[in-house]
Amino acid sequence: MERTLIIVKPDAVQRGLTGAIIARFEARGLKIIGMKLMQVDRALAEKHYDVHRERPFFAGLVEYIISAPVMVIALEGTDAIAAARSTIGATTPAEAAPGSIRGDYGLEIGRNLVHGSDSVENGEIEVANFFSEAELCGGWSRDVDRWVFE
Repeated sequence: MERTLIIVKPDAVQRGLTGAIIARFEARGLKIIGMKLMQVDRALAEKHYDVHRERPFFAGLVEYIISAPVMVIALEGTDAIAAARSTIGATTPAEAAPGSIRGDYGLEIGRNLVHGSDSVENGEIEVANFFSEAELCGGWSRDVDRWVFE
């Protein structure tokens, strides 16, 4: 089972879309193993976006993610990275498919509602950056899992 980190960004939280976004991942079959509402501090934001540190938009990313509360979610499932990313949609909302989160709710790249890990390795790293192992409830089974996973 893969793990991925989802961040429901400040724009989505402020717009009251948190529940609708969570519902899409659950309906897809992904299992929530950790979830919390939090205010990201600058150090964690810079660590999270470190891959973009040398890019001109780095400072804006950091300022934005610390500007208001976010909902962070650790998800688990078969091909969780690919499933979550297709549920989220393309980075640029205008290019995102209808039916995806960004395709249905977004207009601009700077307000694209959701972050999702882009690789299995980054999923593990990002989940560990935002959750301690004690905060995760992995290894539990849902009754519906037999209808979702082969």
